[in-house]
Amino acid sequence: MAIPNEPIGATSGKARLAGLLLLLVIACALPFLVSNYRVFQFTLALVYAIALLGLNMLTGYNGQISLGHGAFYAIGAYVAAILMDKFGVPYWLTVPVAGAVCLLAGFLFGLPALRLEGLYLALATFALGVAMPQILKYKHLEHWTGGAQGIVIVKPEAPEWTGLTQDQWLYFVVLACLLLLFVIGWNLLRGRMGRAMVAIRDQPIAAQAMGVNTAMVKSLTFGVSAMYTGIAGALGAIVIQFVAPDSFNIFLSITLVVGIVIGGLASIQGAIFGAVFIQFIPNVADQISKAAPWAIYGVFLIVFMYVMPGGVAGLIRILFGRFQRRRR
Repeated sequence: MAIPNEPIGATSGKARLAGLLLLLVIACALPFLVSNYRVFQFTLALVYAIALLGLNMLTGYNGQISLGHGAFYAIGAYVAAILMDKFGVPYWLTVPVAGAVCLLAGFLFGLPALRLEGLYLALATFALGVAMPQILKYKHLEHWTGGAQGIVIVKPEAPEWTGLTQDQWLYFVVLACLLLLFVIGWNLLRGRMGRAMVAIRDQPIAAQAMGVNTAMVKSLTFGVSAMYTGIAGALGAIVIQFVAPDSFNIFLSITLVVGIVIGGLASIQGAIFGAVFIQFIPNVADQISKAAPWAIYGVFLIVFMYVMPGGVAGLIRILFGRFQRRRR
């Protein structure tokens, strides 16, 4: 039963805030409770969450389907690796630079893509994802990209005053970036830009009639989405300490799409659930069956889609709504 004289909406808002604070406390305590390898895995999950949030802005909120976002992940990773390896730039400075480069690349790619919609846009981005590994292996770029051998990155040391290991320090660096980007994304999607994105997705003709510059909004959305994915790529390269063309094949792009569908389309918190899925479920499938891990992975996908057609975030919304109705 709800608290007397207190609106149900206020109660649910407090419950959500309490839940977010609890998750933040758990996230901060996690690296001190598990092994360094698990910390490494959770760090990669946070990296994927940033990339999924960017892709969800494009696909979930704006309705543009991309099957090639792994290309922007690769661009961000290589920008960070080249700056650190060739120019000695501090690792923390390479992250915003990678984001800026991918913002420009995504915006420029989004301009010609304005003429494409639906499956045609998906095929165009798919072609970008397929071509990126070959571009990185191009012989005239080998001086910068390292060719098929890739680039090895020196793992950053944690500041002495923290008393943290390298893995723990990188975990908190990625967590801080994730929180900052989630706040920026939350404000963006709930502002004028976010309303324009959703309007274009649902009623493009009506949105244009109301004065929304659909071409600019779509291009900016593509650019911002690529920026998030590029930042994730830079952080992923720093965490893994290595980049190579074959690490960014089309399977990475498909995996990101799987993540936003499993987590929940048009859901900010769904990026977290999707990232956990794509990071840990393949390992679980491999432990269940060494002979056919991808068959087990496919079964997991089918079960998730059957049980949760709206993704994990959609299921949570349904359960939370039922809980609120019972309280009333």
